[in-house]
Amino acid sequence: MAGSVPPVTDERSGLLAYLAQQRHVIRIAAHGLSDEQARAVPSASDLSVGGLVKHAANTESGWIDVVLQQPQKPFDDAMADYFDNYRLGESETLASVLDRYDRIAARTEEVIAGIEDLGQAVPVPQGVPWYPKDVEAWSVRWVLLHLIEETARHAGHADIIRESLDGATAMPLMAAAEGWPESDWVKPWRGAPVAG
Repeated sequence: MAGSVPPVTDERSGLLAYLAQQRHVIRIAAHGLSDEQARAVPSASDLSVGGLVKHAANTESGWIDVVLQQPQKPFDDAMADYFDNYRLGESETLASVLDRYDRIAARTEEVIAGIEDLGQAVPVPQGVPWYPKDVEAWSVRWVLLHLIEETARHAGHADIIRESLDGATAMPLMAAAEGWPESDWVKPWRGAPVAG
């Protein structure tokens, strides 16, 4: 079935496949956009498709740092960057953010492949107000499930923002991005009609 994860043989490949599929879906929302369109905020929120891709990439990178127990930025520094993580900077392009997302995805795959037990403890960083104070550790499995949840949430946001930009919806965009032939069921998105 189009847009679905193929059958999986084990938990690790299943978790990674579902995360990859949600990354793919958020990329589909960006298909065919110019940098100007990727920066646009067409709804009542400050969200843009490019900013959502950037945020999803940064979120995944941050969680893999937590798995690896990398030092975290002090809370005040992290909060200073928080809102910038939701928008493309002046020197950023949609292509550069998507390329970075690919590198982060490859890093995630490599890190998870090197962890023998998905039940391995991931200590909860201290001093971050949105992390629970009554939990000492998550597991790698929990982190992967959380990344799937976060990526799916933002893929849904990106779908809504994209539809607000030019009316494009998920299945025609997926058909265009993946080169599906036109059928009675779906017509690949071909961009906005040119006024003439």
